[in-house]
Amino acid sequence: MKMLVGGRPTDARDGATLSVYDPAAARLIDTVPAATKQDIEEALENAEQGAKEWRACPLHRRIAVIRTFLQKFEDAAEELTALLQRETGKTTAAARGCILGSRALGEHYAELARTLGGETFAPDNWAGTENALVMTVREPLGVVVCILPFNFPIDSFMHKVVPALLMGNAVIIKPASETPLTDIRVTELLLESGVPGNAAQIVTGSGAKIGAWLTADARVALINLTGSTRVGVEIAQNAAAHLHRLHLELGGNDPLIILPDADLNTAVEEAFASRIGNAGQVCCAGKRFLIPRDRKEAFLDGLIRRLRAVRVGDPADPRTDCGPLISERAAKELEENLRHCVSQGATLRFGGRRLQGAYFEPTVLEITPEVDAARDLELFGPVWSVLPYDTVDDAIALANHTMYGLSSGVLGKDLSQMMYVARNIQAGACVIGGSGAYRTSDQPFGGYKMSGLGREGGRYTLEELSQLKTIVLKTPYSF
Repeated sequence: MKMLVGGRPTDARDGATLSVYDPAAARLIDTVPAATKQDIEEALENAEQGAKEWRACPLHRRIAVIRTFLQKFEDAAEELTALLQRETGKTTAAARGCILGSRALGEHYAELARTLGGETFAPDNWAGTENALVMTVREPLGVVVCILPFNFPIDSFMHKVVPALLMGNAVIIKPASETPLTDIRVTELLLESGVPGNAAQIVTGSGAKIGAWLTADARVALINLTGSTRVGVEIAQNAAAHLHRLHLELGGNDPLIILPDADLNTAVEEAFASRIGNAGQVCCAGKRFLIPRDRKEAFLDGLIRRLRAVRVGDPADPRTDCGPLISERAAKELEENLRHCVSQGATLRFGGRRLQGAYFEPTVLEITPEVDAARDLELFGPVWSVLPYDTVDDAIALANHTMYGLSSGVLGKDLSQMMYVARNIQAGACVIGGSGAYRTSDQPFGGYKMSGLGREGGRYTLEELSQLKTIVLKTPYSF
């Protein structure tokens, strides 16, 4: 497949390409261009023109165009599901759920955009304001760069690209190098639906190169990234020279605190469900499971019993519970990180082996506070890190002893104690009665500390992807 620059399928100027593999079978699916600096310069020039053209399109027409796109998206659901599964390794049910859920998410943003208004302030509420009416409106930012992740490429497309367009911006989309194909196809549907070719472009290639070229350019108004904290910091440094706005949804090492009065069967099921999805490659999934020391063995026994029944294998097989990681490289990195944790004193209680290619067996790791996985090492795969604690305050301290703060959860029976935990956890969300692997269309999703900047979801997204202008109407007459 090709990039889409200025509305045209485009190769890299030097003809260079990147290969895209099916992680389930280690087969080449396709190639995409490896964009050059000149390709990115052309996309930026186009985007400047596209921003002027698209912002001049009234909101009701932008909404109509997006609704046309969403219908085309729905009509292509089976095609998109198959393509998404091939390049991500998601199970069939998970891939289909992403496509159907993303269609609903796009519709949600279209509905919200129609009613997102401004404010008027009380007339003559301060001396000197007697003859003025103060009001606010929302306006486009200009050129928005959307950098998408490999684990949820289409969900993120709907969370970033569609609302940016609804608010009148031009977008340059940079998909993950491992998963560009579905995003290219969906961008084609946008252009077929009436979005100008200069207002929605998609460029492919090296994330390190393209990210640096785009994020350091003065023509960019906002950079919207879902990715690792390391990449987020690099982008923030690049963006600082021009004071680009940033919306960064980054890593997490999310805790689930299991209180002393929690039902262990519920705790096991919640821990299992929070981590098994997408082969554990979910930023807000539970990763550290904090359990009272005297209940640790019973919890481990139940969790390991549950994991013994997991089927790891071909994601196209409906019996499969856990498909591959995104690549063999990712599986090797996870294996190395586990070895590192064991060298620090962690104990492998179950699993721990990389299987053939990109597959990894479900793994239970018992950790201590000194192990990196208890703090800042995000194990991105099907790994359950179990950390015993002595008191509830100890559990909160252990949960907060990390640079991350994306999501969290607490399980128990005493609502007041669960509320106490929720109020003291340093995270963008805390789920009472479940793990942090929870997200709704309206929820202001985002993290504390080095888990990111800004909030994504519902009206919060539309506000992030627009700018506020105050208009003052001064007249010689009093209102």
